[in-house]
Amino acid sequence: MSARPKALVTGASSGIGAVYADRLVRLGHDVVLVARDEARLRALAERLQGEHGDARIEVLRADLLDRADLARVEARLRDDDAIALLVNNAGISAAGSFIDADPDKLETIITLNATVVTRLALAAAKRFVARGSGTIVNIGSVTALMPESFEPVYLATKAYVLALSQSLQQQLEPRGVRVQAVLPGMTRTEIWERSGVDPQALPPDMLMEASELVDAALAGLDMGETVTIPSLPDAEAWDEFNAQRRRLGPFLSRRHAAERYRLAIE
Repeated sequence: MSARPKALVTGASSGIGAVYADRLVRLGHDVVLVARDEARLRALAERLQGEHGDARIEVLRADLLDRADLARVEARLRDDDAIALLVNNAGISAAGSFIDADPDKLETIITLNATVVTRLALAAAKRFVARGSGTIVNIGSVTALMPESFEPVYLATKAYVLALSQSLQQQLEPRGVRVQAVLPGMTRTEIWERSGVDPQALPPDMLMEASELVDAALAGLDMGETVTIPSLPDAEAWDEFNAQRRRLGPFLSRRHAAERYRLAIE
């Protein structure tokens, strides 16, 4: 039996997920690759196996929007005690005007980017807490901090991922479980074409390679960060932002409305 730790990576057939799989195998993990495209998963698995013969690479083909497939992945996270790391990476984007959007497409975005992330995190957390160790990495987006700047439903799901991760870290850290939210900026992946955006039209000085993003995210995990923003030059800027948010806490729920509202009513 392999003594290597095992990671399960969703959205592993390309882009950020495929790079995570590559890096984790290099770091000594076995990996379970999860995505819809079985052919691409098997090609990746063959490459990784050829480069790292001592690793165990498993393909778990699943469409996470299918309830039966999702249940299989959840069961794997709950039942496989060798899994020590979940990379919750699968997601989809959107582009265009909210009022022109297809409501079914919006629901799909919410389901995959928020509901599926939550269910997989819960399945992993149950196993990790029972064991007293484990790590959950949730891939969000800097758009969570930029609500004026992007398609509203996608960025709302990423704001959810950020808040979920921060809250889970507070709950789970005392029980031995790490939670990290990674907030990529624009990253060179297939998500642009899938959402109808020409990547050639994106500002080249704002477009990070997936390999650099994942390397930075793993470094942030090693540094103990709960929130990793690979492109942010000054980590203190995030610390200050977060501290200011926390300072609002005592004033967010009080017996009476703030004076400015009472004066307006009078």
